[in-house]
Formats: sequence, structure tokens, C-alpha cells
Amino acid sequence: MPSGVEDLLRELAPQVLGALVRSHGDFDAAEDAVQEAMLAAALHWPQEGVPAEPWAWLLQTAKRRLIDHWRSERARTDRESLASLQEVPTQEVSDQDDTLLVLFMCCHPALTPASAIALTLRAVGGLTTAEIASAFLVDEATMAQRITRAKQRIKSSGVPFRTPTRDEWAERLRAVLHVLYLIFNEGYTSSIGSELQRTELSEEAIRLTRTVQRMLPDDGEVTGLLALMLLIDARRPARTNAAGELIPLAEQDRALWDQGSIAEGLALVDSAVGKRAVGEYQLQAAIAALHDRAPQADDTDWPQILALYGLLEHMTGNPIVTLNRAVAAAMAHGPAEGLALLDTVDERLNGHYRLDAVRAHLLEMAGDTEAALAHYRAAAQRTTSLPEQRYLATRAARLRMESKFRRGGESISSEPGAL
Repeated sequence: MPSGVEDLLRELAPQVLGALVRSHGDFDAAEDAVQEAMLAAALHWPQEGVPAEPWAWLLQTAKRRLIDHWRSERARTDRESLASLQEVPTQEVSDQDDTLLVLFMCCHPALTPASAIALTLRAVGGLTTAEIASAFLVDEATMAQRITRAKQRIKSSGVPFRTPTRDEWAERLRAVLHVLYLIFNEGYTSSIGSELQRTELSEEAIRLTRTVQRMLPDDGEVTGLLALMLLIDARRPARTNAAGELIPLAEQDRALWDQGSIAEGLALVDSAVGKRAVGEYQLQAAIAALHDRAPQADDTDWPQILALYGLLEHMTGNPIVTLNRAVAAAMAHGPAEGLALLDTVDERLNGHYRLDAVRAHLLEMAGDTEAALAHYRAAAQRTTSLPEQRYLATRAARLRMESKFRRGGESISSEPGAL
């Protein structure tokens, strides 16, 4: 399918879904109908051309699918309501309002993050169930069940399809941003499988976040999240070598970073400053900006990054933030300070591979090779990402060889007459 048609369908999908749900209230049936209309468009438009009013074409097709569904289910509708369904409404529904409302529906706080991600990618992102299943390395039937359960939870919640009230707004928007953040993270560093990155997921997260930012340009956290994604995603070309192996930030060729994304991200960070209270996504974006502004790894402003992580830790209480703060502390003031911070999260992150990975790195900085080896090995065993597993195992192997070399050198030089 031509990329222009695909982009148009993804843009129109939530608008059409919003129109259907606003008119008929059945999110589950409407979402299925829109997916079928999208598939029909993907088949016909490349050969027949995009219709003059693509939104109306999709809406009309989706309504026909909805009628077929209700007929097959022997829904209690009369002939008059069926006839009215076949008329495309003359008053256009706001694409901005409907897209945001569909996002609010998909990111309902009652849903688990996994369900919210799947439903968002399907209903708002326009991905098929098979595409989502492939991205998360599960079979299509499993993903279909996950999406069906999510829609059932929304239906049983009784939450109407409407603009959230003032009291609901902050909580629901926070859920939307959190789901988009999770989608991006899964795309940028896949939690499972043989590939480090799933570019289609990170790009979709950026696209959806752009949509929200266009609707809410004055919200500092929305702008901060988009900036964060762009500043991190800009490093993607330098994150792996030709064999797909992970290259850590300090060793990346920064000439490969996407300067256009960095410039846009930095401008967004600057524009977000002063927009209401500073939130966690703005702080993370500010940290990413400091990394991206440094021409070389040695130029990184670690004291400033450490200070920002301190604010973020105080704001969120997230132990993963403490891990990152420990690295910043080690870079700014030496490994001993970073290792001391790790002791404060042992219980909360017990068994998490990232705790072992960070501790191994700081122990290596401190010169404790044997302890670093043990933690690199533990981290490699615990991660479910094959590229990260290979990277951690390689670090352990390199340390082991260096340790053997040093021990061998010491034994030779201690022998009388060896030199």
C-alpha cells in the first residue's frame, strides 16, 4: 500500500471511530467496523484512487459494516434506524475532539497498560491485530483476545463517549501520556525478542504524540513528552552496529544522530519551560537535551543531569529513576557515590536485570572486576532481550579476558629473570 494512503488512513481512523461511537455508543462494534472499513480502503484506494471525501467514504463503509454486524447479531433495531444509519451526517465531527476522545477511551484507567497499548495501536494507530501481535511477539488469537477484553472493560465501565469533565481531565490525560510513553519505550528498546528496536512502534508513538500536541499545544507535559521522544529517537541510527549489536550511549558515533530531530526536540523543550508546573516528562526531556547537546560523551554536563534526576526522583519515587541517578552520581562524583545510591533500591528492584547491569557498570568503574563480572552475568541471565543479553555477556567476557591478562602479566613479571 502506498505510504501516502497508509498515512491518510491512520489519520482518519480515530476520526471515523469517534463519529461512530458518538452517534451509536457501542465502542466495541464501532471499532471492529472501522477496522473493516480500513481494510476495504487499503484494498480499493491504491487501485481506484483516493475518493474525493475519504472521511465520508470510510464513515459510510464503516456504517455498512456496523449494520451488517447488528443484523447478524439480531440487534434490536428497526427499519427506520437502519435507514438513518445509511445517511452520512452533514455536520462534520471535529477530528481533533474525536481523536483525543478516542485516545481517552483507549487509555481508560481501568485498563491494564498492556491492554491500553494494544487498543490504542489498533483504534487510534490503525494497526491491524496481526501487526500488533507481530510487534509484541504473540500470536494473533492472543492479541485479539486482549483487545476484545479491553473493549469489554470499556463497555462495562459505563463511561460515556464525551469530553472529560474538569476533574477527569488531568487523570485521563496522564493515562494517555503514560500509554504513549510505554509504546515508545517498547519500540526503542524491545523488552523481548531478537531485535533491539521496533522502529514501527516508536514511530507510531511519536506520530500519536504529535497528534495530541497539536490539540493541546499549551500543555507543557504533552510538549515535554514529544520532545523526549524526538531527542531519544534521534540517537537510533547510532545505537546498533551493522550486526545489530547494542552500542552504549558513551560509545556512539554522534555524527550519526538525527540533527533535525534534535533541533526540533530542543525547540520543544525550550517552549515547554514555564508552561504551568514542571512535570516528569519535561524533566526527562531536559535530561535528554543535555545528552544530545554534548558534542562528545566527555562533554556531558553530569552535575546538571544529576540535579535533574534528583528532582525527578523526588517527584515520582520511581526506583528506575534512582538507577539513572546512581549512574549520573558516579559520573559526576565517582562510582562509590553511585553504588551507595543503589543500596537504597535493592529491595524494590530485587531480581531486576537493570539493577544488576548498573551495579556491574559502577563496579567496573570502581575497579572491582570480579564483582562486576558476577553482576554482568546475572543481568545477562535475567533480561529477555537478546541484544541486551548479548551485550551484557560480551561485557562479562571482555572483563574476564582482561582479568586473566592482568593476572598472567603479574605472574610472569614476578618470576626472577623474567624481564
